[in-house]
Amino acid sequence: MGELSPQALIELALDLANSLTTKDRFERLLSTVRHAVECDAVVLLDVESGFLKPLAQQGLTQDALGRRFEIAAHPRFEAICESSTPIRFAASSPLPDPYDGMLLAHEGDLPVHACMGLPLMSDDNLIGVLTLDSMSPNAFDDIPKRSLDIISAMSAATLKTAILLQELEHHSLHNQQVVAELTHEALVKDGGELIGDSLVMLKLKREIDMVAISDFSILIEGETGVGKELVARTLHRQSKRVEGPLVYVNCAALPESLIESELFGHVKGAFTGADRNRIGKFSLADGGTIFLDEIGELSLPVQSKLLRVLQNQEIQVVGKDDIERVNVRILAATNRKLKVEVEEGRFRADLYHRLSVYPISVPPLRAREGDVTLLSGYFIELTRRKLGMQQLTLTSSAIDALNRYDWPGNVRELEHVIARAALRAKGSVNSVIVRIGLEHMEHLVATSSPQSASVQKGDSGPRISEEVEANLKLATEAFQRRVITQVLTEESGNWSATAKRLETDRANLNRLAKRLGIRVAKSIIIGS
Repeated sequence: MGELSPQALIELALDLANSLTTKDRFERLLSTVRHAVECDAVVLLDVESGFLKPLAQQGLTQDALGRRFEIAAHPRFEAICESSTPIRFAASSPLPDPYDGMLLAHEGDLPVHACMGLPLMSDDNLIGVLTLDSMSPNAFDDIPKRSLDIISAMSAATLKTAILLQELEHHSLHNQQVVAELTHEALVKDGGELIGDSLVMLKLKREIDMVAISDFSILIEGETGVGKELVARTLHRQSKRVEGPLVYVNCAALPESLIESELFGHVKGAFTGADRNRIGKFSLADGGTIFLDEIGELSLPVQSKLLRVLQNQEIQVVGKDDIERVNVRILAATNRKLKVEVEEGRFRADLYHRLSVYPISVPPLRAREGDVTLLSGYFIELTRRKLGMQQLTLTSSAIDALNRYDWPGNVRELEHVIARAALRAKGSVNSVIVRIGLEHMEHLVATSSPQSASVQKGDSGPRISEEVEANLKLATEAFQRRVITQVLTEESGNWSATAKRLETDRANLNRLAKRLGIRVAKSIIIGS
């Protein structure tokens, strides 16, 4: 390649100027770079607190966008970030490649190939990295330094523009220091980033952006495992109270006799065992936010006292006559339908309406089209670091299986499935690159859903979870799935023999099995 022509520079500038969204800008930048430099993969990464976060990529597996690469754990990334000029790694470089097993142009360990990294600088500060990979070992040898400088400058300008726009949109949150949270749960649960580009997640993020800066009480509803705590933490971090504390309370974990004391505090001698004064969670959260998880578990008497806080910002310490005023924003979460709880007399209607000034519904994972792949990448990288692996990847069949599954346990279940599969994969290979395949998670995915059944040849039969909802549609489907899977297993996966025994047409049986998610893979029959 020679120097970038003036025409190419004009086209790039016009492309970036015409891009209406950050995503468009990044995609056009990468497309232009690939047009100017022949390569098999190009990735734009942002620098965040010792990690590199992929913002856009072309040529890698889709889960790459969900990964967060720890700079210190990847020697090539570390070398790029410590440099002020582009770095070309020799084809014979012994440094492990962070993209091993992820390049679409080649499956398996990367052979000798060309690799180049461009540090993206703004005001002498590193703001990102652009990486290029080619299966041709000498692809980047003859690129003039001036051309690389131009690509670096254009890429840095594009990234800086995106960062500035994001800072304006989020009221300079990137420059604020997030306060140390006061409980272990608030610090470590569910990660720290809302990952997902599905329509329902983009809608959720817009709602959070809109309501976070208000002081409204927020009721966060959603199934178990969807990430309600993460939504609460995001609301706090984007609020005007970000410099104040975020206090976490799990209402379901507190004994009935201690809830009032835990929330409002008590004085010495207030009750048996109160041998000292204790400050309550509302007092700790003064000036900040309190997150009441599983609020539907509170008893009616405690609900009435909580209503007083919402109405007047007043609390009464147990054993004390005086009223104390607090300045606290309340975020509450539940996996129950509080409206139904109100109708059935288990939850106060006035408290419900006070809490749900702006209700937020967190979508289940099965409704988040395309997000399973991104989240898988995030959890893969998280697990890789925890287990001390050099590289951990997913095979395409494993990704397909994850995307087909219904995820009744939502994001939390996905994290656990990835972690267990990683352990199995690590124990089954002797290689620096560990690949999670269908064989490491197929059984887990097939048996962990209450709407699924799995059986291997020789088993006594499929097991149906007791958690299947007792309605006619699900019960009927569960029965059909059980019977078909049982007979199919006994007939060693022979559809014709199975159809004959069930006295049905084979084509009809295939259509029904497809709808029920039953298929034969290797020696395992799966019903999902």
